[in-house]
Order: sequence, then structure tokens, then C-alpha cells
Amino acid sequence: MSKQPRKQRKALYTAPLHKRHDLMSVHLSESLRDQFNKRSFPVRKGDEVLIVRGDFKGTEGKVEKVDLKNYRVMVDGASSQKQDGTKLYQPIHPSNLVITELYLDDERRNNALNRKA
Repeated sequence: MSKQPRKQRKALYTAPLHKRHDLMSVHLSESLRDQFNKRSFPVRKGDEVLIVRGDFKGTEGKVEKVDLKNYRVMVDGASSQKQDGTKLYQPIHPSNLVITELYLDDERRNNALNRKA
């Protein structure tokens, strides 16, 4: 891995989808950190998150969409309404989030969460 910023940026812009998934990791809350012995985990639709930075700081909501192309997460609580009444989600970078509750209906995700590192 290079230390050069231009190569770091290029690696982000040209990363394949399976690596982008890992780059979308979000810190776990203190209780989840103790429970699963992990500091962070990739975010997924259905997770409950707390926004810790930005205009929507302190807002808690459910993840509605994960945008791997632009490295952004759409949270239910962080939205505004357009003039015609449709909901407009504000894209939030995963570094500004903390997972408070995990969506654990997926067997593969459970296995990944309980796997020894």
C-alpha cells in the first residue's frame, strides 16, 4: 500500500465492489463493541445508526440505502421533503455514523460477525 495521497485516492475511485463493501465499515456502539468484540462492521440496509457529525448530528434512524458507488449511506431520519411531497434522503459518509442496532436476519452476516479475526 502506498503512502502517496494520489495513489490512495485512485485506489478509492477504482476499487471493485467487493472492496468497497469493506470500505463502508461503520463504528459499532459501545454495547455492540463489547458484545461482538469488534470495533467496526460494514453497514447494511436495515441497521439502526446514530449520526455523530454534520447537520443531522444526534439523529437516529434506519439505513434505507447504501450507495457503494459514491460511498454514502441514506438514513431514514436524515431526509427532507421536496415541494411535491417526495422524500429526499441526505447522503451521509459512513465515517459520520455509529451503528446502534444490527440487522441480523442474514445467516452469512451472523457468521461474519461471530467469526474470529
